[in-house]
Amino acid sequence: MGARLLCLCLLTALLGYYIYSPLPEELAQPWTVMLTSAALRALGHLSEAAELLGLMHYMEGLRLITVVELVAPTSDENVTVTDTELSGVPIRLFLPRRAPGGLRRAVVFFHGGGWCLGDAGMHGYDLVSRRISNELNAVVVSVNYRLAPPHHFPAQFEDVYSVTKFFLQSKVLSQYGVDPARVCVAGDSAGGNLAAAVAQQLLEDPEVKTKLKAQVLIYPALQALDLDLPSYRDNAEKPLLPRSLMVRFWSEYFTSDPALREAMASNRHVPAEAGHLLPLVNWSRWLPAEMRKAHAYAGPAAGGAELARRYPGLLDPRAAPLLAREPRLRRLPRTFILTCEHDVLRDDGAMYAGRLRHAGVPVTHLHAKDAFHGAVTFLAWPLELAVGHRLLSACVDWLRENL
Repeated sequence: MGARLLCLCLLTALLGYYIYSPLPEELAQPWTVMLTSAALRALGHLSEAAELLGLMHYMEGLRLITVVELVAPTSDENVTVTDTELSGVPIRLFLPRRAPGGLRRAVVFFHGGGWCLGDAGMHGYDLVSRRISNELNAVVVSVNYRLAPPHHFPAQFEDVYSVTKFFLQSKVLSQYGVDPARVCVAGDSAGGNLAAAVAQQLLEDPEVKTKLKAQVLIYPALQALDLDLPSYRDNAEKPLLPRSLMVRFWSEYFTSDPALREAMASNRHVPAEAGHLLPLVNWSRWLPAEMRKAHAYAGPAAGGAELARRYPGLLDPRAAPLLAREPRLRRLPRTFILTCEHDVLRDDGAMYAGRLRHAGVPVTHLHAKDAFHGAVTFLAWPLELAVGHRLLSACVDWLRENL
């Protein structure tokens, strides 16, 4: 009996040690965040073990997150929801039921998940799209692009670009009763990356006549040149996106070759020949002082040219929108950017806001000091957070005024 009690106490202590992680005092609902982070960390460790044993790829294990969150396309009294295709790409379509009173707004939405995970049918994304559609009386096209692995860049970009370009055709907009002057692209995390890249590429496409009215970028990933920004240092071990996982997402976007992942982890993946691009992501210039803090700037150490030659997406603005030059940036539509203090991607969004402002683009930058990566999709039990509802409301309110 005594031995059993001792074992129980030890197991309880180990479980508590595993679940507990120190969190900043200002972080909203820390225990919910801590429990969620522990569950994701456990799944990550199991996925690592399965990969080492040759049972499955690491990302296949993590996709359990997607599977358990999937919900069927269910219509309600406000919105008709269907799974269909546009331009041969799967989408989840949200059509408001109430009378439009004229032509409607439209939002083309790209989910997050590091280009490797996620689905428009996940509960959180379904709720985000449903709420945008209902509150703004807007058509929402939520895109299920291909994922890595096995599909690497530019497959994800090609899918979302194909859907957006198809949707922007006059006959398609007319079919859904959409005002061509009130179309927006939006996305979170990797989806924010894709939204920014699509908005830029549309400017260069002579076949596209309809111009975007706005873009909404929710804690977007925007560059892979420097993975030692202050936000990567400050939040290297924070939930729910530690630096190691973000490095894995970036490397898997381009390839499953571990050589790139190892080079990125040490921030030695940029060839000396790409040095002319570093001023575009120089955080000592583009970050506000409160985000620079006491950090000293040191650009990434020069790596060999071989990785960049094999994986040119590293230096492609379609994969890293922060690498776009100012002449392209100044033609972009009005922009809403949400960043979170406790997020490795904080500085990507903040730098993009700074560069867009410098280029003369109207920018609204909302920085949530009590939030973390992924907060906007924490909308329903057991992962419901008040901060998620608050931040989504801010996005919807901005769209109501600007779209």
